Amino acid sequence: MINMVEQTIVGYEPFFDVRLLVFPEFAHAVPIHESVQKLRRDLAVELPNEHVDAYARVCRKHGCWIQTGSFLEVDPALGDDIIFNTTMLVGPEGPLFKYRKVNPWIPWEVHASPHDIDPDGDHFPVADTEIGRIGVATCYDWLFPESIRQIAFNGAEIICRISAYMDPWGATPPMDWWTVINRARAIENRVFVVAANQGASMEGYPPFSWPGGSMVVDYDGRILSQAEAGPGEKIVVAPIDVRALRDERSRRRGHDMQSHYRAEAHPYASQGALPPASSHPISVESLRKRIDDARRHAP
Repeated sequence: MINMVEQTIVGYEPFFDVRLLVFPEFAHAVPIHESVQKLRRDLAVELPNEHVDAYARVCRKHGCWIQTGSFLEVDPALGDDIIFNTTMLVGPEGPLFKYRKVNPWIPWEVHASPHDIDPDGDHFPVADTEIGRIGVATCYDWLFPESIRQIAFNGAEIICRISAYMDPWGATPPMDWWTVINRARAIENRVFVVAANQGASMEGYPPFSWPGGSMVVDYDGRILSQAEAGPGEKIVVAPIDVRALRDERSRRRGHDMQSHYRAEAHPYASQGALPPASSHPISVESLRKRIDDARRHAP
């Protein structure tokens, strides 16, 4: 991945500076195991680590920022039974934040949510950098408009989406959720969306195939660039004009969804259906039970 970073920065240097680089979910480890114990045995790492240090060195060398692919993270302070799906934003000065996926793709992902550990915590960090205010959310998080809205309310101008978004919900009509959701969240929150998706065949990672289609979307929902759907590594490059976004935010009175938001009219937002996990390790069976319990309390 560092080779990809350096080749991209050097290759495009005659045309423009590449300053933000985003990798997809599970770029470091595909969660093919069905239990926390097996994930911990085979794939889990502590963060930060030597890989993050390597990212920091290349960021210092080139003056860039890297949103890492996700790691399966174990935190010794929380014990052996909890694993998070975690990405880090790394810049020239080192790591800026750690983001743990708030909405794992249940019931198949047995990773914990930070909401399980600290229900009232601030789980959506935003980094203020010289290239803009950057946030991130992971794959299934984007099916929850509230999560992306919170990142926007926390000040983000650019939201990275790291994903392993599989077929049939990928980049191909008629169920191209990938494209639809990326564009909708950009419009709703007046942000740039930089979305990196896995491009892998079923042969590589059964039982799913992942269609790629990585893309960059502007704050009006326009696709600035997009990779052709299909397996294989691809580089997508697009211009992000943060000054134009700031000008539009200060000028527009229409379609200014943050200032138009009527919080009191949406009481559902404080009436959660899925409570935090009460025991660990999480399993597919315990997730199915929690979903069934949540359905009984949902509207």
